[in-house]
Amino acid sequence: MPPTGELTKVKLEIYKDDRYQSKIGYFDLPINPEQFSQQFQVEYNRKQAQGSQQNDLTYKFTPPQEIKLDFIFDGTGVVPDKQNPGKFHRDVVGQIEKFFRLTYQMNPDTHKPNFLRLLWGEFSFGYGKYGFDCVLTNVQVNYTLFTPDGKPLRAKLSATFTSYVEMKKRLQEENKKSPDLTHQRKVTAGDTLPVMTYRIYDDPSYYLQIAKVNGLVNFRCLKTNTDLRFPPLDKTEL
Repeated sequence: MPPTGELTKVKLEIYKDDRYQSKIGYFDLPINPEQFSQQFQVEYNRKQAQGSQQNDLTYKFTPPQEIKLDFIFDGTGVVPDKQNPGKFHRDVVGQIEKFFRLTYQMNPDTHKPNFLRLLWGEFSFGYGKYGFDCVLTNVQVNYTLFTPDGKPLRAKLSATFTSYVEMKKRLQEENKKSPDLTHQRKVTAGDTLPVMTYRIYDDPSYYLQIAKVNGLVNFRCLKTNTDLRFPPLDKTEL
């Protein structure tokens, strides 16, 4: 626990594995950042037919969320060293090397950079999750203060952390309802192939391809309780 009156805001927990079970340690930012920004994006197909004025945007995918954070390493001897009570930071280069070793450099045991969990006090980064599971994808170091002999005394780092979700967990969160997965549906009374195709792909125009995949001679007369297969769009013959 931090001393009374000290706000513990930003910490990076370091993990060796993508399931966040093998914790290596943590990295405390010596100076709490004043702010951070979250970026959310949705990708749509924006292609338009020649001569058209509008476009019916088609959903493609949702890229990983990003958090951008600016923070400072100071070696002027005025910033307390949280891990060594009574001492102050005097080595900017050493702080940067430790940060890079834990977040950027390849771990010799896994042959890839470590996985990170960004903690900002008690803040939830969305979806009720405490902490932001991520990897470091971009960092820029700007040195802003030096001793007379050129030794850095202060550096500003601008870092981008990109969310990371292990594949098995991601599939569970997506609930396996994506049109990029194979589905099997049972025909119920009143179902038509265009309607069933629309339910899976949000587009009824693939019904002829689905009829071919399932060997249907007469797609207009579906037999109740028949099982039909709806493969991923990129594997459906067009």
